[in-house]
Amino acid sequence: MRERDPLLALRPWEAPEVTSWGRLPMNAVDRRREAVSLDGDWRFQLLPSPDASLTETWSSTRVPGPWTMQDTDDLPQYTNVRMPFAAFPPDSPAANPTGVYEREVEVPARWAGRRIVLQVGAAESVLLVHVDGQPVGVSKDSHLAAEFDLSEVVRAGERATVRLTVVKWSDASHLEDQDQWWHAGITRSVLLYATDPLYLADVTVRASFEGELRVDCLVRDAAGALPEGWWISGDLEGRLLAQNVEFDRANAEDDRVSDFLGEARLDAVVPEVRTWNAETPELYGLTVRLHRADGTVADTSQHRIGFRDVTIDGRDLLVNGERVYIRGVNRHDFHPLTGRTVSYDDMRADLVLLKRFGFNAIRTSHYPNDPSLYDLADELGFYVVDEADIESHDHAHEIADDPRYLNAFVDRVARMALRDKNHPSIILWSLGNESDYGANHDAAAGWLRRHDPTRPLQYEGAAKLDWAATDDASDIACPMYAPLEDCVAHALSGLQTRPLIQCEYSHAMGNSNGTLADHWAAIESTPGLQGGFIWEFWDHGILQRVSDGRPTGRAGAGLYDNGVAAPGHRWAYGGDFGETIHDGAFIADGVVFPDRTPKPVLFEHREIAAPLRIECYRHEGIVLGNHQHFRGLDWLAGTWELVLADGPTLTAPAVLPDLVPGETVVVPLPFEVPRDGGEAWLTLRVTTAEELPWAPVGTEVCAPQVRLRGPVVPEGVMVDRPVEVDGEGLLMHPLLTAAPTLSLWRAPTDNDELGGMALRWRTWGLDSLVRKVVSVRQTGASVTVLAEYAGTGGVVRHRQELTPVEGGIRIDEEAELPEEFDDVARVGSVFETVAGLDLLEWFGQGPWESYPDRSAGAPVGHHSVPVDELFTPYLRPQESGGRHGVRRFTLSAAHVMGRADATGLAVVLDEPRQVSVTRFHADDLTAVGHHDQLAPRAGCVVHIDAAHRGLGTASCGPDTFPSYRIAPGLHRWSWTLRVL
Repeated sequence: MRERDPLLALRPWEAPEVTSWGRLPMNAVDRRREAVSLDGDWRFQLLPSPDASLTETWSSTRVPGPWTMQDTDDLPQYTNVRMPFAAFPPDSPAANPTGVYEREVEVPARWAGRRIVLQVGAAESVLLVHVDGQPVGVSKDSHLAAEFDLSEVVRAGERATVRLTVVKWSDASHLEDQDQWWHAGITRSVLLYATDPLYLADVTVRASFEGELRVDCLVRDAAGALPEGWWISGDLEGRLLAQNVEFDRANAEDDRVSDFLGEARLDAVVPEVRTWNAETPELYGLTVRLHRADGTVADTSQHRIGFRDVTIDGRDLLVNGERVYIRGVNRHDFHPLTGRTVSYDDMRADLVLLKRFGFNAIRTSHYPNDPSLYDLADELGFYVVDEADIESHDHAHEIADDPRYLNAFVDRVARMALRDKNHPSIILWSLGNESDYGANHDAAAGWLRRHDPTRPLQYEGAAKLDWAATDDASDIACPMYAPLEDCVAHALSGLQTRPLIQCEYSHAMGNSNGTLADHWAAIESTPGLQGGFIWEFWDHGILQRVSDGRPTGRAGAGLYDNGVAAPGHRWAYGGDFGETIHDGAFIADGVVFPDRTPKPVLFEHREIAAPLRIECYRHEGIVLGNHQHFRGLDWLAGTWELVLADGPTLTAPAVLPDLVPGETVVVPLPFEVPRDGGEAWLTLRVTTAEELPWAPVGTEVCAPQVRLRGPVVPEGVMVDRPVEVDGEGLLMHPLLTAAPTLSLWRAPTDNDELGGMALRWRTWGLDSLVRKVVSVRQTGASVTVLAEYAGTGGVVRHRQELTPVEGGIRIDEEAELPEEFDDVARVGSVFETVAGLDLLEWFGQGPWESYPDRSAGAPVGHHSVPVDELFTPYLRPQESGGRHGVRRFTLSAAHVMGRADATGLAVVLDEPRQVSVTRFHADDLTAVGHHDQLAPRAGCVVHIDAAHRGLGTASCGPDTFPSYRIAPGLHRWSWTLRVL
């Protein structure tokens, strides 16, 4: 490694002015189909720095895949804002892990006389390429491919030794401070391909939704001057577009054309064009051919294109002239076994899942993704914000105006656009993320607006200075976590000049995403608001072996299920690999678990984004509405369900009306509602009626619901049977191991901890209230217990009246919170049951977890779930498993259900309440950092809450609304406990 070849002499890891050396220009010609894959096992050495010398000892590593996930001593590290080392830009640390990859490559004999190119899909963060010891080139930009012409250093039919040296830290690392695990290595595929010396250097496609098609081609010849007589042809779905369309140099009016560069254009108008949008992503096959003078084909480029336009009209972003809602999510490249390396099948599974849960947009946070993701977005139908590989969070202000980084900003933005410009799914370019705003952004924006005037730009750092500005580097006002009231006020102010689409607006860390439905109710009712992107898709938990603290790596298949790591393993987050600089569980903030298991919030989002909705119920029938932008309802089927609180669930097929987007219609009530049966709810189960690329026939799309009749709570008949209490006034019951007591505490969620609420609760002593009995009074068969629960911040007076009723005990409770306790976690009862009660059945919202400010996706009905499946395993243990709007429930021994001797308990509530049933006490969850440290209790821990605080998103964003917080004063609730 000490030889002073030109690449080492450049010392590119400490030279911000060097963005590349010997690297070929980026282009949109996809060579993957014709390439030879070099993926697989490579010889490997990990050196302590780029100046260190190679040894004679080589190990083996898998390409693609970061070495940080493959049993090296250099392990993953997570930071959010802070750089993982102390050096200031553009410096990097002296301890700088450097990976050296080597393998022999057999160059096909059939490539004789052809131009031979090496493509390295992605390398973090500096790549140096040698072939047979000869220097070939250098590249930075960790998330885009680098290509190198090997024609002069390899021979067809012979073997060559390819060495790829990857330096982990560099001046460029300061531009890749992207709130994710820091990895290193080659993270995307390595390919070798060949072209004719006369080749297509680039193809630019512009296809409007009116059917106008323009294809601009750049042609080069590896031998130097272009030969005479070359020409371009093309066809669209087999239809010939043009022939003999060659650029006329005699009429050239600028100096872009020379003997070394040819330009040609194909034009066509497609009649009755099928337009592309996220709902109906119609694609056409385009083939472009480069011909020699004798007519033979020298090169071919194939594309899947979509006809669509993206424009801004005032404060509206339009796709094909229609204002569309952006129901988006931010997505990193991530896999729990392979880090930043993600396969095609994994990417497809990501997008299929998002499609099934109502998302229509992706922001590629915070770098260009693997090319296959854009192919899939084109095919499946997603609006994409393509984001440049720029985030300088820790040193944003310095770097934004630093001329040493000017070339890097423009280079990264330009290379992204040059590669991805032909994808119809991309509707916006993003200049990066959390990098302040400076001259470097303006330079990149200027290049991009000149190169591609067909798409708007967005950059949060520019737009945050003034949402109404018209002269910065963003065409979209795209704030992060802006309070909803501020967004609404801006839209109503009369000052709004551009669309407002939040690039991040609901933070999915742990048990979170409260008020999501409230946000969308405001968005859909306020002109000028157009949606946003949830942060983010994944919990970035890495599967870790507990025994040695290392990533499981590629040997870990089958070691997780349903969001839970197998015994002996855990989901690692920041700090779990021994890092001293880290940001803990802030990496676990997705709508899916690391194994792509959906979190409960996805069911919330699915209903919020429902394409078909029940608007209301009125005397003449049910009002249905089509909430799509471009599509009718012919792709959907439906089934009506009538749910009765005290009766059977009735079903009937639904004939869906023929509605155009935005249209509503009244349909007759599908059932005659029985007079008996109590509370009644009507649900429309909407499924796919046809096979779709993202869903088989019968996949549930949404389940809109409306109440037809309100609840009736029966009064229990008192009986003359004394209630048994102990000396402390606590209920004695054969099925309870801990009597009902007052609870004001929950195991803090990530939002509670990072938002500061948990600190206040601990300061008030809510986690360790001391109960003191004031009086125990018996009146007839009833017992009234007055108690005080003292914390360090005040005293709560609690009254519990126990009354024997037919079949059980009615418990009427009051709790008076002092003014000091102005925002507690919950007010309610907690008790514990004997072992063996393993099945929860309830009437209320479900079946998945729901909370007061995240309950729109949980329809009312009869639900049954084993107790062990009620708990949601958020990566850091915390409050979870709650069900909102529960009217009544039973706990029983699942294996004896239906038998006359079945044992269990039943609870009837005075009104819909928040209930949770798990195997864990709040203290159990608070005491540990990972689920492998938890020991489930044999019995059930049951909470019945008169009031439960909303979840909000305060770990990064607004807290829950005041309407979902708990005020001081008097709280009352009542429930009846019976034995089954």
